[in-house]
Amino acid sequence: MKGDNKKQQQYRINEQIRVREVRIVGEDIESAVMPTRDALRLAEDKGVDLVEISPNAQPPVCRLIDYSKFLYQQKKRAKELKAKQVKVEVKEIRFGPQTGEADYAFKLKHAQEFLTDGNKVKAYVFFKGRSIVFKEQGEVLLLRFANDLEELAKVESMPSLEGKKMFLTLAPKKAGQPKKSQQKRDNEAAEAEAKAAAKAKEAEENEGPNPNSPFAGLADKLAEKGN
Repeated sequence: MKGDNKKQQQYRINEQIRVREVRIVGEDIESAVMPTRDALRLAEDKGVDLVEISPNAQPPVCRLIDYSKFLYQQKKRAKELKAKQVKVEVKEIRFGPQTGEADYAFKLKHAQEFLTDGNKVKAYVFFKGRSIVFKEQGEVLLLRFANDLEELAKVESMPSLEGKKMFLTLAPKKAGQPKKSQQKRDNEAAEAEAKAAAKAKEAEENEGPNPNSPFAGLADKLAEKGN
């Protein structure tokens, strides 16, 4: 029978299986419990191996299959599972306690890209020398950073000081429609109103007031609302 002399086998096969009875499964075979000697005889008649695939079951489960083919299937399945696994990396972003706006915006953009790709972001503020006196400023910066990324990330660990570094860890949210912050919703609403007012004003300047226009009086109404 095949496979009896293979070294360092991961599974017991054929005569290596010494239990009294086994449950056999296989292609075109109805699951059944039988004495191990009968299962070995059946495997020999079919020209395959008796492979123990679940030794802890009662009784152990064995499969009737060519052992080389079985190993190939296991290797292929493991490769497919590995390919489906998403490798999550942790990307680090460094700030100073007094990071400027341009540098902040640049690093915020990178963080957005990292999170969109499914990676975690570990942002930290490095306090060099006596700049440790600005640790509260560093904490405010990290909390602002987390707030600006709330549509893409959830806070995995709040700002914490470790030596001369204050860390904040963000993890990407699950795929789905990002939830907009209240501030962004308010900004978008204000922008929409401003655009509508500008369009209404332009229409009145070019054509004069039109009482039937959907924008008629809109600029005045928005101005009153602002006051």
